[in-house]
This record gives sequence, C-alpha cells and structure tokens, in this order.
Amino acid sequence: MTVITATATRKGTRPHNADTVTVHRLPGTPMVAAALVDGIGNTDDVVEFSRTAAQIAARVGARRGALLGVLAAAEMAAAPPGVQVEDGVAVVAVTSEESGTTSIAWTGDSRVYGWTGTRLVQRSTDQTMGTWLREWGGTAVTLHRDGCPDETVPTETAALVLDDYARAALGRSSIATVPLCQITDALVVLTSDGVHGQMPHDTLEALVRAHETDPQALADAIVAAARADATGYRDDATAAVIRITT
Repeated sequence: MTVITATATRKGTRPHNADTVTVHRLPGTPMVAAALVDGIGNTDDVVEFSRTAAQIAARVGARRGALLGVLAAAEMAAAPPGVQVEDGVAVVAVTSEESGTTSIAWTGDSRVYGWTGTRLVQRSTDQTMGTWLREWGGTAVTLHRDGCPDETVPTETAALVLDDYARAALGRSSIATVPLCQITDALVVLTSDGVHGQMPHDTLEALVRAHETDPQALADAIVAAARADATGYRDDATAAVIRITT
C-alpha cells in the first residue's frame, strides 16, 4: 500500500493564520502522521504555538500513535493554575502503509472525515457545547443572555448558538478526554472549523466526490470553498487529505 498526503490552508479575515497542518513520515517505518492544530486567538504567539504543537503532534504521533501525539502537543499548553498561555484544538491521524488503517485522536472541534466511496462520513465527534446539548439537552433549553429576557427554545436552536463553544482544548486534555479510534477508509480528510463551520456538509461531500483521486486538488478545493458568514467574517480554513492506494 502507498499513502499519499496533501495539505492546504488559507488565512481568514483576521491578521494571522493561526491554523497549522503538518505531515510526518517516520523513516524506515510504514507510519505516516498528519496533525492539524487550530490555535485559539490571533496573535504572533498563537501562530508560533500552533506551528510548534502541530510538529510535535505529527512527530510523536508517527512514533507513538495518534493519542500520544495529541497529548504531547497538549504539553505545549500546560501551565500552573491561573496562568494563561496559548492554546488550541487539534486532530491527529496516523496511517499505516502496511495495514491501511488509520488511528485518529482529537480534542475540540477539528474534524476527521472518511470517504466510503459513495458518502462522506464524519468519524470524529465535536467536543463543543452544541454537541453536548444535542446529546443531553432534552427537547428544549432555556437561554440566559445578558441584557435579554430568558428564552426557551428547541434544543437544536440552542445547540446552533453553542456550536462555537469548545468543551475541550489541548490545555485541558488528558488521556481520559481525548477520543481515539481506528478507521479503515481509503480516503481520510482532516479539517479545521474554518472549513466545516463555513461550508454545508453536502458541499464538502461534493468536493470529495469530484477530487477523490487527487489529494492536492481536493485539499486546495476544500479551503477555497469556505465562505464568509453574514457579517463578512471568514475563519482560517485548513485541510489535510490522506489517500491510501494499493
């Protein structure tokens, strides 16, 4: 088997691109790791954090697996209680050219998708308040907003409001909070929320269907397709594509 990888990133409307994506092949082994880190904030320090954390996640991931790749990057965000340091969310995918399987681990709302040949399936679960509400919120939720009267709305309405609020990040990661699983898709796509948060799933699926045999064309098309919201804001958009061929 052969693993072909491609990456692409596009700066949003803020001054810096705080996303980083890195691929690392461990020489002498069949292991190929891709790591995507979405830094929280938009400063020079956040950009440096994102770049360093992604390198650590990919290099450790190729050697020790996806879970330990995330946890190694999490050490970059470690700090004593009450001390604020740079942080971010991350996803790591490690593919074996021997078995064709991919291990994935993540924290926050960066995503992993798998292409079945006919459908694009989200293989990760967003660690956000919106996702938590969908799972545990019942049928209705009361929203408390400063300066506004309380409002009871359907759970999905509240979840859409809270999808941007991460419940986890590298700085709050531990072996108990970072999900890990194995997938067998021959095409794997990693995205930052600047992609999947600003593009309908059907659009992303159509791009994968159109470019499934060309990873670089797919990665480029994905980041180019992310659109600004109603206010004109566009987040940094980043993608990695892993294609396994026989």
